[in-house]
Amino acid sequence: MTSPVRLHNVRKTFPRGVVAMDDVTVDFPAGTMTAVMGPSGSGKSTLLHCAAGLDEPDSGDVTLVGVPLAGKSETQLTELRREHVAFVFQQFNLMPALTVRQNVTLPALLAGTTVDDGWVTEVLRRVGLADRVGHRPGELSGGQQQRVAIARALATRAAVVFADEPTGALDSRTALEVLELLREVARGGQTIILVTHDPVAAAHADQVLFLVDGRIVSRLHRPTVETVATQLIGIER
Repeated sequence: MTSPVRLHNVRKTFPRGVVAMDDVTVDFPAGTMTAVMGPSGSGKSTLLHCAAGLDEPDSGDVTLVGVPLAGKSETQLTELRREHVAFVFQQFNLMPALTVRQNVTLPALLAGTTVDDGWVTEVLRRVGLADRVGHRPGELSGGQQQRVAIARALATRAAVVFADEPTGALDSRTALEVLELLREVARGGQTIILVTHDPVAAAHADQVLFLVDGRIVSRLHRPTVETVATQLIGIER
């Protein structure tokens, strides 16, 4: 099984000597969903940012869809991400003048790729926005805006989807529907990497990585809510 995202001996520090990534080596295989968990400040978001080429590590190697990121210009990194990567960040970054559907199809238009209208419609339905496609972000609740961001990330069928707390603002029913959709697209061959604090969300993943002080301290395969919660209690003691 190929791994579109690979980190090898990655180290990242921030001012005042804060170590966010401490010799991290991990592969994220195609067709899988991985949850990344850990206490606040453990390096979860930094792992995502380094894996996506948004942050440059101090040392170590990062490979994204077979391309080593070291030495790439910002323009080259942007083009690589535009073609192969999608994001769901805690800041939704929606265009206020565009409708829901226009926001969802914008990445494909910017990349010059064909919009699959049928898939866009299906994704919008699956995230519960079928009756909001003509609305603008200012007319939506925070949870609805988050669903637009999720639909936008999935609409292009990007090889890799990075998601930072993708269900954080959603009610439990919608969150479960989104998690099932994420599992489905992973089964279709995409690679999903999500940061979450929620054992229910993590239990939908194929594996869970637990970070403490920038290090992967344990992993779970085929997680359940109970095994995830037990592991979290153990690392937070």
